[in-house]
Amino acid sequence: MIENPNNTTLEKVWLHCYIPVILYIIILARIPCVSAADTSAGRVPYTIVDTAQVRCYSNNAEIEFPEAGAAFFGQDAQYAGNEPAYKDNGDGTVTDLNTGLMWQSDPGEKMTFKQAVAGASRCRIAGYEDWRLPAIKELYSLILFSGTDPDPMSRDSSRQRPFIDTKYFKFQYGNPDRGERIIDSQFATGTKYVSTTMRGDETMFGVNFADGRIKGYGMRSPRTGGDKTFYVLYVRGNTSYGKNDFKDNGDGTVTDEATGLMWMKIDSGTLEAGKNKDGKLNWREALDWAGNLQYAGYSDWRLPNVKELQSIVDYTRSPATTNSAAVDPVFQTTSFIAEGGREDYPCYWSGTTHAGLSRAGTAAYVAFGRSFGWMRNRRTGQYMLMDVHGAGSQRSDPKSGDPSRFPHGRGPQGDVIRIYNFVRCVRGGAAEPRAAGPKVEMQQAPRRHQFERQQNGMPRPGMVTGRGGNSGMRQGQRPSSLNFVRCCGIAYSRMD
Repeated sequence: MIENPNNTTLEKVWLHCYIPVILYIIILARIPCVSAADTSAGRVPYTIVDTAQVRCYSNNAEIEFPEAGAAFFGQDAQYAGNEPAYKDNGDGTVTDLNTGLMWQSDPGEKMTFKQAVAGASRCRIAGYEDWRLPAIKELYSLILFSGTDPDPMSRDSSRQRPFIDTKYFKFQYGNPDRGERIIDSQFATGTKYVSTTMRGDETMFGVNFADGRIKGYGMRSPRTGGDKTFYVLYVRGNTSYGKNDFKDNGDGTVTDEATGLMWMKIDSGTLEAGKNKDGKLNWREALDWAGNLQYAGYSDWRLPNVKELQSIVDYTRSPATTNSAAVDPVFQTTSFIAEGGREDYPCYWSGTTHAGLSRAGTAAYVAFGRSFGWMRNRRTGQYMLMDVHGAGSQRSDPKSGDPSRFPHGRGPQGDVIRIYNFVRCVRGGAAEPRAAGPKVEMQQAPRRHQFERQQNGMPRPGMVTGRGGNSGMRQGQRPSSLNFVRCCGIAYSRMD
């Protein structure tokens, strides 16, 4: 039998041309992160969702959008990023259209950390079996700074706005009738602090969507003596989210190819910024310095918003465990002598205001060193400096003022108040200039003496201060969640 030469030629064409193409298409289709749509849209695996802050602020009040060169220009609201966008799937889940993460929409009742970890593998919401307890960077992607920071001693949350989109996610403030503060709405993550807080407490980083902060929370409840409980939102999908991919560009800049952001390799300390040339700036100075910075051949540097800034935290590092800041070693971080006289690492300003209903005197920062606080000894009345919230926390500082007016910090854990923080500028990403915002709503800020009284932890009229830090309680009112931590036989007040 004579073989048809045309058939042989056709077989060779299939063997050498068509089959490899078909195999390539099959392989490409099985790679979930690669698609023509993603490539054309310039998407990245670690999309930073915008903070949703669209209003501008001075040191203490809402203002019209400042023009270039004016005071307070370059803050968060003046740059539009990846606008928060969600899809309610109608089955108890919500998909974040920016990050690709799918979330449980209703956290249900609070649970302990151990229960939260165990519950992930048993979760079967919408028929999926791959739910997990989110990492801190995953959960923080949901935070929105359109929320309002409440007075933690208030019992009324009716006018407050939480720091999460309640159109898609069920949320509730703490219930004072159950002995909680309204800010007791802490959400758990699977990210543990690699060091400890207070006097050796095992600690987990969580997000408080009631007051807009990341804090390290001890696993034990100082109020009950049992395990502390948290709300939980399980997540699935996009396992690359929150993983940085830093590239040293060799010119004093670092690009995170996971987010598309370019960062200064060094910080304001190295460049001797500020009146004392120590790198320390108040918030207005930080905005001005970033906006006028000429560095590495670029002139479009800006103060990062707080979600951009938190994206570069390395939660596997800490001053106590790696003798470094909580950031990748590709960055150079200024060290300095902190409170207590020992070397530590900075808190960095963001361009994001941490606003309340009628005040705008604080801005958000991220602690890349210890998150210090002054804890009061209930028995002796003396204060001890401790790492109360962990390297990698996100708190806030007054935008201006004299730090010496806060000798023992502010708030339930006596958060150290510096006012003059460091700066690490950013450029690029999805940020686009925004020319104007909505009509100014905040009528006026509190009078200065009242604000300082509240920020210093001084009692307001009608309030009394009791032993052990029971400040802020009304005459005759029992403390609801003011608790005490016993460290080495000594009790210190703690309220998480």
